[in-house]
Amino acid sequence: MSTTSSSSKNGDVKDGAGSEFLAFTLGSEEYGIDILKVQEIRGYEVVTRIANAPEFIKGVINLRGIIIPVVDMRIKFNLGTPVYDQFTVVIILNIGGRIMGVVVDSVSDVTTLTPEQIKPAPEMGTAFGSDYLVGLGTVDERMLILIDIDKLMSSSEMGLIEKLAA
Repeated sequence: MSTTSSSSKNGDVKDGAGSEFLAFTLGSEEYGIDILKVQEIRGYEVVTRIANAPEFIKGVINLRGIIIPVVDMRIKFNLGTPVYDQFTVVIILNIGGRIMGVVVDSVSDVTTLTPEQIKPAPEMGTAFGSDYLVGLGTVDERMLILIDIDKLMSSSEMGLIEKLAA
């Protein structure tokens, strides 16, 4: 008996196979991004501020000889006053060949979600516009807000990537 997979918004999900998401927190909410976009996770370190950069771009860091921009997601999406402590981490992303970092409150784990566990995000005033949401992933009582990190980081409002090739 053959099965056909329903086309989901993220397009990567094959018949019954799960997708892996890195779970992280911003304020009181838990988010998830495609683990395949994550290059590494580092503790927060002082960044070099760039004059006239938008407030949400904390600055740049030198990552093994590559200068990369670091975005503070809490500032970008007005999710409370950022606190930098031992739990604060920088997720190093590789998006369309461009390396960048995002500051989050903490990371928890990698979660595998099947297509059935990912529901469309309702239209509502969330910190992230619905354009940047893959959906809501549910595991038991836990809910992850799944972000399309490619779309978000390549959006014109971020101004970090010219335009991703389709």
